[in-house]
Amino acid sequence: MKYIKQLMIILLFTFGGEMLHAFLPFPVPGSIYGLLLLFLCLEFGAVKAESIRETTMWLVEMIPVMFVPAGAGLLKSWGVLRPILWQVAVITAVSTVAVMVASGKVTQGIISLQSRRNGGAAIHGIDAHGNMGDSEDKNGRGRKEG
Repeated sequence: MKYIKQLMIILLFTFGGEMLHAFLPFPVPGSIYGLLLLFLCLEFGAVKAESIRETTMWLVEMIPVMFVPAGAGLLKSWGVLRPILWQVAVITAVSTVAVMVASGKVTQGIISLQSRRNGGAAIHGIDAHGNMGDSEDKNGRGRKEG
């Protein structure tokens, strides 16, 4: 019953996002509106993360299964894709690297900003350089536990 309740909470935000998409004149998918609504409710405490944790973890584990229909669609349209395959491959590789670099830079910036706010203290065990805070001393040697 707990999982059904958690799924209903998530579906409520999905529905809310679809309603916003129907009524707002912006070219934003309903799923994005739903994610934004859920984020805001989690951020401001209207929804507790614990109230949807198990179902969201299960959904994250199921993400690879969600790609099976997309892969089948690619195979179905192979005749259209084959003449432009190398262009698609280059675009995919470049965009993947760009997203990885941008994500890394944003993450480093957030960690650095949080570190400055806390007077240089590591955030969640990671310092501003991305190093694990508890794993090494100032001389680069591993610390002894206990």
